[in-house]
Amino acid sequence: MTLVKFNQPAKSFHGLVDELFNGKFLNRDFATSDFYGASYAPVNISETKDGYSLEIVAPGFAKEDLKIKVDGPTLTISAEKKAETKDENEKHLRREFNFRSFSRSFTLDEKVDASKINAKYDNGVLHLTLPKKEAAQETVKEIIVA
Repeated sequence: MTLVKFNQPAKSFHGLVDELFNGKFLNRDFATSDFYGASYAPVNISETKDGYSLEIVAPGFAKEDLKIKVDGPTLTISAEKKAETKDENEKHLRREFNFRSFSRSFTLDEKVDASKINAKYDNGVLHLTLPKKEAAQETVKEIIVA
């Protein structure tokens, strides 16, 4: 399995200073941001002899907010938290909860059996198991020279 990567241009000094004063470095949540400001959840990927295991950190989401889709060789994991309704009679003195959406895409190895992918969401971590296809047994055949 390989991670889909995008080429990103180098940041200028002014871009780094702007990010510092706009709070991107100081006001981080669980998601990581790329050069363009898009956020994505951090992931751990491990491989065993039976398959692959992905752990994606996504706290604050419900199971219903998570979407996992396989389209050809691409596995896409995304989440979006719906905006909360505000009560007009309630005055907020401080509001720090900030939910972001994220999306991660991975290119699946041809060894992965996409029909048997399993997902479990527990304590803010999405666990995916991607089993490998069973290897086809090579048949031994003796060919007689005529």
